[in-house]
Amino acid sequence: MEIREADLPGIGRKYCIRTRAGEQLTIVVHNDERREVYHMEEKGEGTLSVVTLDDEESRTVSAILAGITYKPKALEAQEVLLDDLVIEWLRLDSTSWFIGRSIGELGIRELTGAAIIAVVERDKHKVFNPGPEYVFTAGSTLVASAERCQFKALQRLMNNMDTSHVKK
Repeated sequence: MEIREADLPGIGRKYCIRTRAGEQLTIVVHNDERREVYHMEEKGEGTLSVVTLDDEESRTVSAILAGITYKPKALEAQEVLLDDLVIEWLRLDSTSWFIGRSIGELGIRELTGAAIIAVVERDKHKVFNPGPEYVFTAGSTLVASAERCQFKALQRLMNNMDTSHVKK
């Protein structure tokens, strides 16, 4: 997923999101607390639909989308924010270069500051507080705890194909 942000002076802030499926959403958060959600044509040249929400409606919709009102069984990416602490669930697909590598080999904590606090494997077996010897497998969901900036570093590490920093 790709997200771009831009300030809109006198208006608010704009977020452009391209989903993994290639769809584009544009969300404008107005200074008066309104939110506009635009579903764009594939190349972003036109609008397919738009929804305008007030602050209360936006918070209700975001709670639904965040899984606060209902938590689906298959967790792909979910976060809980506690001050600066973020807990995130990340599903590892078969193309992730984490697959077949251990936590220690990847140097996750040293490179990002993030801690892997649990892993839910494809067969639903749960590993709590996995050690540095734990080896990631495809289809697993890792649960990481970090501050937001550390979590972003973890995401960059997960998407990095350069393994020169990985311990041998």
